[in-house]
Amino acid sequence: MARELGLVHLYYGDGKGKTTAAMGLALRAAGRGYPVLVVQFLKRGDSGEIKALERLGIRTLAYPKLSGFSFQMDERQKKDCLCAHEENLKKAKEYCAQKPNGVLVLDEAIGACRKGLLKEEELLAFLQDRPSGWEIVLTGRQPSAAMLETADYVTEMKKEKHPFDRGIPARDGIEK
Repeated sequence: MARELGLVHLYYGDGKGKTTAAMGLALRAAGRGYPVLVVQFLKRGDSGEIKALERLGIRTLAYPKLSGFSFQMDERQKKDCLCAHEENLKKAKEYCAQKPNGVLVLDEAIGACRKGLLKEEELLAFLQDRPSGWEIVLTGRQPSAAMLETADYVTEMKKEKHPFDRGIPARDGIEK
């Protein structure tokens, strides 16, 4: 079986499906025996997909002390979040360095960078110097030009219509 991993995927946009696509790829890779790590940024790690991945033995990292949306955070909370995100990226680098190949999902890393809760230059440096056998997936909204340039796959999820626009909040098992 050929094991030629090592590309960067970017799923972005204002439409639903970015995380769903990333988790589908993680499941596919795990089903083929690849090591998989899912790191969530801007999320507490308590969503339905994370619970399912953990039941399947897929390692996940998040920031469980996340205190709401970034625009609701005070400066201390933002600093704590940045430190937690940096620590989780460091753990992801260490995990990848221990194995010859696999899939790393960095869910909402794009948004974390855009909001100043993850240093984009650090993320881009990791992508440039990543272990050659690691497929890396980034999700979020509004990627920078540098992220778009770095990626091998770029997929935009475009919202045409969404129940949230009618006041229907995210529902367990569907959006979270």
